[in-house]
Amino acid sequence: MAHGFRIVVVGATLSTLRIAQGLVRSGAHLVGVLSLDYSAASMVSGFSTAKISSFCQEKGIPFKTFIQVNDPATISSIRSLVPDVLFAVGFSQLIGEEILAIPTRGTVGFHPTLLPRGRGRAPLAWLTYDAADGAATFFIMGKGIDDGPILAQEPFTASSNDHAGDVNDKILAAIDRALDRWVPDLIKGEWYAIPQDESLATYTGIRRPADGLIDWGEPWQVTCARIRAASSPHPGAYTYADDRKIIIWKVEPANVMPWRGVPGRILLLCKKRGALVQAGDGLLWLRDIKDAQDPQSPVKLRVGQRLGYTIQDEIFKLKNEISILKEKLLKDQTVS
Repeated sequence: MAHGFRIVVVGATLSTLRIAQGLVRSGAHLVGVLSLDYSAASMVSGFSTAKISSFCQEKGIPFKTFIQVNDPATISSIRSLVPDVLFAVGFSQLIGEEILAIPTRGTVGFHPTLLPRGRGRAPLAWLTYDAADGAATFFIMGKGIDDGPILAQEPFTASSNDHAGDVNDKILAAIDRALDRWVPDLIKGEWYAIPQDESLATYTGIRRPADGLIDWGEPWQVTCARIRAASSPHPGAYTYADDRKIIIWKVEPANVMPWRGVPGRILLLCKKRGALVQAGDGLLWLRDIKDAQDPQSPVKLRVGQRLGYTIQDEIFKLKNEISILKEKLLKDQTVS
């Protein structure tokens, strides 16, 4: 039986789904869910509107999609549900003041870091990159960046062996624990929030697909962290092999191996472990390697192959090719 505040959820990711499920599991009065339409999902990692829709259909919860959350039609839909509390989680759009003013109690945001540390963009990637402590943090949204008073915070730890998908699983599990602990109080009408300590605030910036480019001359720890952070549900870390872009989804340090090589050079190939590659002054096992243009085709690597490009050699090749083209063009002009 539903109790307490009228709650609306807006979002389009697995974390959105997990929140809706947690609210229902605890008996909260979830009166509607709005999710991002597929046509507007290109910048949303872990897009899950289809799963959210299925869950709402199963539970008999009103469901609707939108393209821009601040459009008048979307605002009207939210207002018609008369929410006391609005959860806005996982759709990569900023909510305007008109929506923030709709719920009688407030709009709840979510961030997977130990706020006030780690405010800002790409928290999953940065948590994975840093192998840092995180938290499923629910807070009251305002005009600032993840700076509102905290309603609930459930910690977890990312390890140096975790890839982004592993950390995402830890975030979802922490969401479950946070909601199971907090929602029973919420449905009783309790609404307590603790202000954040601004003196402890730190911020992270946006990450782009191009940030997954591997530089084999960097320290092996940096390359390892880059691959882990860029892995699924992100676009993947990448390098080049025989003029083809390849994606590396999994990595494991291999510094106990008695090998040494040139950065980027493949030293061993093993069916179980993958490709052993020199990275900076260390060694890495690379696994789950896919062709960026044709992920279904196997990538054929060979011992002694060097991954990536050597800039000076490539510039030299390009200058030679340009010279040849110039000579051919002059010759053709002379003949004509």
